[in-house]
Amino acid sequence: MGSSDNLFTLLLKNFDVFAGPLVALVYPLYASIQAIESRSRSDDLQWLTYWVLYSLITLFELTFSKVLEWFPIWPYAKLIATCWLVLPQFNGAAYVYKHFIRPFYTNPQTVKLWYVPRKKDSFSKPDDILTAAEKYIEEHGTEAFEALIRKAERDGRARSNFLVFDEDYQY
Repeated sequence: MGSSDNLFTLLLKNFDVFAGPLVALVYPLYASIQAIESRSRSDDLQWLTYWVLYSLITLFELTFSKVLEWFPIWPYAKLIATCWLVLPQFNGAAYVYKHFIRPFYTNPQTVKLWYVPRKKDSFSKPDDILTAAEKYIEEHGTEAFEALIRKAERDGRARSNFLVFDEDYQY
């Protein structure tokens, strides 16, 4: 009875050490392989986002390992957060993508985050697409601009035909 109590105490004290890799790696690897084999896009979203978040958490831990040593609750907090990201009842990774990552990329105001406008003087027009089109027409003429638009339309149609073909491809 004494040795089984010691084993149980050891497992309980090191629960995060045993459960962490199972929750953070083994199950996600299995589920990712299933997602690759399925035709559903929602599971792809869940697991691709999970692996990105897992990488960010790992980089955070590597960067701040000395600071995290001061917080004995960190392994348990990480385990709980990982369970929320992984477990299908919660689909936390998909939630993070839909509510935090996707709005960052789809909101046109945040897309300009890395946009550095050219210096404006009091007589210049704002630096936008219309100004660029007007400048192109001034330099190359309307015929060249119309040819550029036709070429972009042809390239767009060719790209959309390729995408339709690619969706039919079996992996």
